[in-house]
Amino acid sequence: MLLTGASGFIGSHLAEALIAARHQVICAVRDPSVKRDPRFRYVAADFTRDFDASAWLPRLQGVDVVINAVGIIREHGAQSFDAIHVRAPIALFEAAAQCGVRKIVQISALGADEQAQSRYHLSKKRADDFLSGLSVPSFVVQPSLVFGPGGTSARLFTALASLPLIALPGGGHQQVQPVHLDDVVASIMAMLDAPAGQGTRVAIVGPEPMSLRDFLGTLRTALGWRSAHFIPVPMPLVRLGAAAGRLLPGSLLDPETLQMLERGNTGSAARITELLGRPPRAVRDFIAAQDKAPTRLQAKLAWLLPVLRVSIALVWIVTGIVSLGLYPVQESYALLARTGITGALAPLMLYGAALLDLAFGIGTLALKRHRRWLWLAQLGLIGFYTVIISFRLPEFWLHPYGPLLKNLPMLAAIWLLLELEEPDRPHKK
Repeated sequence: MLLTGASGFIGSHLAEALIAARHQVICAVRDPSVKRDPRFRYVAADFTRDFDASAWLPRLQGVDVVINAVGIIREHGAQSFDAIHVRAPIALFEAAAQCGVRKIVQISALGADEQAQSRYHLSKKRADDFLSGLSVPSFVVQPSLVFGPGGTSARLFTALASLPLIALPGGGHQQVQPVHLDDVVASIMAMLDAPAGQGTRVAIVGPEPMSLRDFLGTLRTALGWRSAHFIPVPMPLVRLGAAAGRLLPGSLLDPETLQMLERGNTGSAARITELLGRPPRAVRDFIAAQDKAPTRLQAKLAWLLPVLRVSIALVWIVTGIVSLGLYPVQESYALLARTGITGALAPLMLYGAALLDLAFGIGTLALKRHRRWLWLAQLGLIGFYTVIISFRLPEFWLHPYGPLLKNLPMLAAIWLLLELEEPDRPHKK
């Protein structure tokens, strides 16, 4: 069978399940040369360019089932909704029909229906409708909010649930019906042997709808924390934040995702219950006992690390601004003189150090890549300052405000950021 989106959240877990069930899996990926898993075959495919059925025909030779698991939540560059959700899938489905495949499974989204308003849902619906018009047995899988290890949604909602005070859009009454990743994968596996019509739509949802407030509260309880404290955020402010989120790369909140949340994300659990042979997993059972401790830690770090970065950035920025003149310049020169820096070198060192502090602060806030070098540079500079002052101005160790002692927690905090920094990933070509 041919699987697209095998490196994605659902697709990667589905690929493992298919191999475990002894299926022969061909993964359609952009660059097969970087794939090394011998259990799979790889073929080159690019959803930003492969808009003609003829491009897909050679990849479908000998394939009996096609599963399309490609999807994006936000557009970026050539990865548009029209390309990723509409033109490339339609070309794939058309080619699959020409090759006489036995079945097609399209992973769409709950809400891609006649009431769809967002461009995300509308783009998914266009491909779903095209597939339904083909004379090929097919399923259109419509998952609700999918929760699972490593998933963006899981990281977001566990982080929100861990906050000491949880801000909710409006009163948090929006309806959701989260489903666990394992149930999504098991349902799709069951569809491979289940009879299908043309574009049979299947809602893949949890056992029952619940409010966003109840969802976060249940997650918090499942992780072993005390009852949550909620604060409603007026919807005009939420919409303002969503408008700003459109401008922030990687933001999960924008006007479209907010509209989808306000619409609600619920459906009947009858079909998934039939496919699984049991009710889908409830939210209270989403996190296994052995996963609670690491999930709690990851949830806390998701917001504590940004808080730590911002606080360190403010230390650098405020220090730089103070050194540029808010603190009496002559007193700064007097301190420099006691370390042996006088004459023309003094203003160069004073203002150069102040600008370097500002650069470190701005870099701490702005940099997304190569931050390991930034942390190392900051550790080196603070260490250098500490050694020089210890020899030239040792009385600062005994100062009641502890100006040198405070370097120790600063060094520890930056070291923590260094140790937890993810390695830089090479840019995709």
